[in-house]
Amino acid sequence: MRFFSDNAAPVCPEILEALARANSVDTAYDGDALSARLDAAFSDLFETEVTALWVSTGTAANSLALAALCPPHGSIICHREAHIQNDECGAPGFYTHGASLLLGTGEGAKLDPEEISRIAGAIRDDVHQMQVHAVSITQASEYGMAYAPDEVAAIGDLCRAKGWGLHMDGARFANAVAHLGCAPADITWRAGVDMLSFGCVKNGAMSAEAILLFGDAREKAEEIRFRRKRGGHLLSKGRYLAAQILAMLEGDLWLDNARAANAGAALIAEAAPDRLVHPVEANEVFIRLSSEEAAGLRAKGFDFYDWGEGEARLVTGWNQDAEAVRPLAQAIAAL
Repeated sequence: MRFFSDNAAPVCPEILEALARANSVDTAYDGDALSARLDAAFSDLFETEVTALWVSTGTAANSLALAALCPPHGSIICHREAHIQNDECGAPGFYTHGASLLLGTGEGAKLDPEEISRIAGAIRDDVHQMQVHAVSITQASEYGMAYAPDEVAAIGDLCRAKGWGLHMDGARFANAVAHLGCAPADITWRAGVDMLSFGCVKNGAMSAEAILLFGDAREKAEEIRFRRKRGGHLLSKGRYLAAQILAMLEGDLWLDNARAANAGAALIAEAAPDRLVHPVEANEVFIRLSSEEAAGLRAKGFDFYDWGEGEARLVTGWNQDAEAVRPLAQAIAAL
């Protein structure tokens, strides 16, 4: 009955089993056998050589990646609704030691090359202004919309032409891939993405995320390792983070969990087609609700975020498939 956030979902059984298997003596920090397997596991998934580093939070993954892409005197273009702008308490600025975020607009909380170029074009090419060094996009976006491969590639082409890094906040990357039905490579390195924050916690993990480095960006791995330590994210028992990530990848658990969450969101969307604020392409549903309607749903035991005046956000987790959300869908349809 809780549709407040996929962060609130329980840890899935496969993750708990992996943690139990990892509960034995091994080398500390990231020198253990499980951490050593991450590069190969992600390289297989993404069909290219990948360097993977675990961290404990998505905020750390985003901020450490951006710190490696942008110097303190530089700037990063992102959407004004981006998590790095609105929900990370200034962490990107803290980890980059002062880089600024330049905010853009776009339907569904998505950027496009025209908007990025408009923002960058307003910056003088002199020492008095912070020059753009990176672009960060969110997959799926804060409004639950997925960037298609050609949309990512268009941004990637612009970044390459300008010499900027391209970072992808993939807190719900799995949900986007499940919706698009494409290969993970098609919306990352093949489309020009340098670094990906690969989300696991929203998708059933307990406390593990991964920073993935593609192509020439792999040369920054050693720098990020030092930044990770200095930033307090080199866990002494890192094998427990690696164990969670590997369990996500094995048997495509990451996709199965995302498909289940997406299916639940789709059922809610079908029950309220005239109330949808944005198309539903992942596991977030934004609908129009009056305060009286929202109160009525809560009185029946449903929990969710109010999202501005007359709107609500409903988020499904890996454990809330179509059957689990049917009572909510029926309650919305009956309004």
